Amino acid sequence: MPSSASIRETLQTRSELIRSVNPSATQLPEELQGYHSLSPLENVTVTAERRKFGNWYSTVYKAISSTDGGAYALRRIENYRMTQQSAFAPIEAWSKIRHPNIVSVCEAFTTRAFNDNSLVVAYTYHPNAQTLFDVHLKPKSSHTSHHHQHQHWYAPGRGTGRGPSRNAQSNTLPERTIWSYVVQIASAIRKAHEAGQAVRTIEPSKILVTGRNRLRIGSCGLVDVLMHEMNQDMAVLQQEDFIRFGGLILVLCCSNVAASAPMNLQKSFDLVERSYGADLKNLVVFLLGKASVQKLRQLFDLLSSRIATEMDDALDAVDRLEGELMSELENARLVRLMAKFGFINERPEFARDARWSETGDRYIIKLFRDYVFHQVDEYGSPVVSLSHVLTTLNKARLLGPLLDAGTDEKIMLVARDEQSCLVVSYKEIKACMESAFRLAICSICSASVRS
Repeated sequence: MPSSASIRETLQTRSELIRSVNPSATQLPEELQGYHSLSPLENVTVTAERRKFGNWYSTVYKAISSTDGGAYALRRIENYRMTQQSAFAPIEAWSKIRHPNIVSVCEAFTTRAFNDNSLVVAYTYHPNAQTLFDVHLKPKSSHTSHHHQHQHWYAPGRGTGRGPSRNAQSNTLPERTIWSYVVQIASAIRKAHEAGQAVRTIEPSKILVTGRNRLRIGSCGLVDVLMHEMNQDMAVLQQEDFIRFGGLILVLCCSNVAASAPMNLQKSFDLVERSYGADLKNLVVFLLGKASVQKLRQLFDLLSSRIATEMDDALDAVDRLEGELMSELENARLVRLMAKFGFINERPEFARDARWSETGDRYIIKLFRDYVFHQVDEYGSPVVSLSHVLTTLNKARLLGPLLDAGTDEKIMLVARDEQSCLVVSYKEIKACMESAFRLAICSICSASVRS
């Protein structure tokens, strides 16, 4: 579980990515069916790096919705001509599916805003996400990339029969991570199948890693639209999901996209058997085996113990996250209190109000502000102690609920000239604060009525 500082940094990065605009995003439509501020999420300038979705070039953009102001990921299929409106039916079905391991589908439409016939599908945007391919399978250098594109097969440690090389072992995914991925993908498959759909995008380039070992299957529903005219049997497509699932596990275990190719299966199984437990190999054999209407249920029977482990880890993570949130709990209250102090202290319109004079009840607030924030030591130097601030405000229950009246403990508040002092309880201080703030609010309301 990351620390509060790490969580804050991650969330701040995501927030900045949502608001950021790619300066190279030129020659893009200013408005697209209710979306604006389009920015490409992948390289669109180098033709060799452009990705294809089936037979079509595809680009993903980040865009802001004019309806709710939220950020969305728009996947555009270039030069695709829609012939039947009924092709959008799968998108409507997928838009009703909500699952923590599926990138939610929002809507789809066709457009000529890019000077061609484009199909666009809007998905939930997950900032700073990477594909499973980019995280675990992408070659680390251009030389490696060239080598991978032209080799027929590479399995770590295969050549000499002496087991995985040192480099291979360093690239091997931990078995615990693979099982976590397996459980998440299986859960997403079950949700889709129970909704009468097939996932069809169980491949490294379509699955997003949105957090630490957190997966979401993306581009759902798009294949159904592109292949709408083929009228394939849904039961057959669902069985193909299991085959793709088994192939994906092999690819991850072998760290090679060619691992699931038919001519490489035996070598892949040998590597899995050497590097991982027998349960993982048996699972892949099951997924690649014969079709069965009971396959989904049988899959979860095989995963039962792994699901329990995953749930234990998830609940443990929730507990630790709540612990981190508890440590940050006072931050929002402290900000609200600072704002409240700012609203009622030193207001010029209160200068002639008798209640804020040295004999008025609101004078307590001025002295309390000095007591909390303007302490000095025996040498007259400022005391900067957040602990003193929080302890004092907690005693006054100013960080607590509005109806919490504060403690009866009394403190001495001394004027700046040290010629007068007041002995008051924290309960009285809170009452003065709330009364002064309500007066300020009432003044605003009265001014609004008069205007």
